[in-house]
Amino acid sequence: QVQLVESGGGLVQAGGSLRLSCVTSGRSFSSSDMGWFRQAPGKEREFVAAIGWRGGQLLYADSVKGRFTISRDNAKNTVYLQMNSLKPEDTAVYYCAAEVNPVFPFLTPGSSRYDYWGQGTQVTVSS
Repeated sequence: QVQLVESGGGLVQAGGSLRLSCVTSGRSFSSSDMGWFRQAPGKEREFVAAIGWRGGQLLYADSVKGRFTISRDNAKNTVYLQMNSLKPEDTAVYYCAAEVNPVFPFLTPGSSRYDYWGQGTQVTVSS
């Protein structure tokens, strides 16, 4: 069983920055692709960013490209999402997800590939 716990959310003004963290339990982190998703009120969950288990593969949604950076520290079992130049439309609950021993050798924005999910952390960007 893998548990994921997100932190780092909060209230920030437009143009500001936040860094989200997601700590995972268990020994499978280093062999897991990791993703960040978000869900705004009344909207479906959407892909934000993903990072491959080796750290070399990165994938971003067009809406965050150039503003958000995903990274991982396998020694700390932690994946990060650095969010800069935040906009009110970035307001959402942010979730991290893990795909243990991924089947495909490449990242995709789909959510169904992920096996485990965190509980989410709220990010609110005021205008």
